[in-house]
Amino acid sequence: MRILLIGAGGVGTAITRIAARRGFFERMVVADYDQARAEAAVAAVASAGTGSGGPEEARFAAARIDASDEAAVTELLRRERCDALLNATDPRFVMPLFRASLAAGAHYLDMAMSLSHPHPERPYEECGVKLGDEQFSLADDWEKSGRLALVGMGVEPGLSDVFARYAADELFDSIEEVGIRDGANLTVEGYHFAPSFSIWTTIEECLNPPVVFEAGRGWFTTPPFSEPEVFDFPEGIGPVECVNVEHEEVLLIPRWVEANRVTFKYGLGTDFINTLQVLHQVGLDKTDPVTVKGPEGPVQVSPRDVVAACLPDPATLGDRMRGKTCAGTWVKGTKDGRPREVYLYHVVDNEWSMKEYGSQAVVWQTAVNPVVALELVATDAWSGRGILGPEAFDARPFLDLLEEYGSPWGMREQ
Repeated sequence: MRILLIGAGGVGTAITRIAARRGFFERMVVADYDQARAEAAVAAVASAGTGSGGPEEARFAAARIDASDEAAVTELLRRERCDALLNATDPRFVMPLFRASLAAGAHYLDMAMSLSHPHPERPYEECGVKLGDEQFSLADDWEKSGRLALVGMGVEPGLSDVFARYAADELFDSIEEVGIRDGANLTVEGYHFAPSFSIWTTIEECLNPPVVFEAGRGWFTTPPFSEPEVFDFPEGIGPVECVNVEHEEVLLIPRWVEANRVTFKYGLGTDFINTLQVLHQVGLDKTDPVTVKGPEGPVQVSPRDVVAACLPDPATLGDRMRGKTCAGTWVKGTKDGRPREVYLYHVVDNEWSMKEYGSQAVVWQTAVNPVVALELVATDAWSGRGILGPEAFDARPFLDLLEEYGSPWGMREQ
């Protein structure tokens, strides 16, 4: 398999470090708008020595690409004879990369789907444009292409969806609710506010109206941070208050898993929520450019990009981070006529991920899952055509391979 990885930030760099230890691919081209960043990611795996597939100088290469330039991405895919494009950029660039993969005849994987747009009149009751709607509008074209677009294949969405499929196939006869629950006890020394993931994406998913699915009603929205609950996370993390947040699992899981209700709740904490609310109140969450004075005259700047520029790069925080992060899927239903609740989860300790890979826990946990998925696609353990989510596939091969990568998952009876 020949892979074009677009995005050499924290997650993209972690992907190269994880993939370098596997032998399922022939070549990975790492492309970024900042070519120096792509070159640094490639140099890091090359200096680490030889992985399981040969000298890393031969398997990895760096390139410069503008992810918004669909024609340039298509041309790069064709020039490099890539079988798959792995999108490690933020959601703004999903559609041009998605269309470029289709045009070039390459498989496509992402970890976040095309952006939503709230309902213009009833944003906290009805869905407008949902996450992934733009992608699914091209479903017929992808089906005809014979290629696979595997969407939402990070950790959340991604592994959380795999857990939902595993629960449906092996643990339950009927499912009342699938609830994704994400929490952590991570701290960052020296910073009052330092998100462990892209602030651009964090603002997008936390301040948009959360989506909930209910059988018979379909998808609907609520106000941000609704339905707070305290969830007890495993492996020493403990109780964390979680709230509804917009996320792809709620849009994907009901397509392939039968459940009466699907939710996503994130353990943000009061301080984090307050900060996001202040950013919203003063308009710093907006993406449309505003005019500001510059040294050579007026310039157009996106307020959200200013916020991102003022905060530390999450990929650089690993040495200051302490604690664990947990992604998981809580499922409630029946088995053999009896009520059952389980929590399927994946915990990463920042100390371990930094020592083993030099990547902080949150980005590493996100990065490992698309690499596992690519290996399954490369070996035909997962095969399909058209636009599919992780829950469209048999979960067992994925979970077994994840353990082979040295990253075990757990299950707790509730």
